[in-house]
Amino acid sequence: MMILKNSLLATTVASLVLAGCASDQQLLANEQDNAVRTALRRGQFELSCPSATGVLLSSNLLQPVLWNGIERAEYTIGVAGCDQKATYIVVCQVDSVSCVAVSGRNAATWD
Repeated sequence: MMILKNSLLATTVASLVLAGCASDQQLLANEQDNAVRTALRRGQFELSCPSATGVLLSSNLLQPVLWNGIERAEYTIGVAGCDQKATYIVVCQVDSVSCVAVSGRNAATWD
């Protein structure tokens, strides 16, 4: 009986851990489009290239403790166009339309 309880407890804990990972990925996916748009607008301006396009390079959730309990997502977005490219770090407040491109790097001009 004790083995059955331990097995059930282990299964429940594993399910909760996996559910937490899935929800983090869902949160990141929900904010991704807004993050790409934010970086793209800045990139189009800085590169003087209205036809530039953006692509997600990476994403992760930031620890809420560092942001006064507000959950935020961080994205690295690449923007390319007009023979130029740049990389931007975008931070978005989860469940909000609030995103800001907090840093950028105009990396290179294509030859």
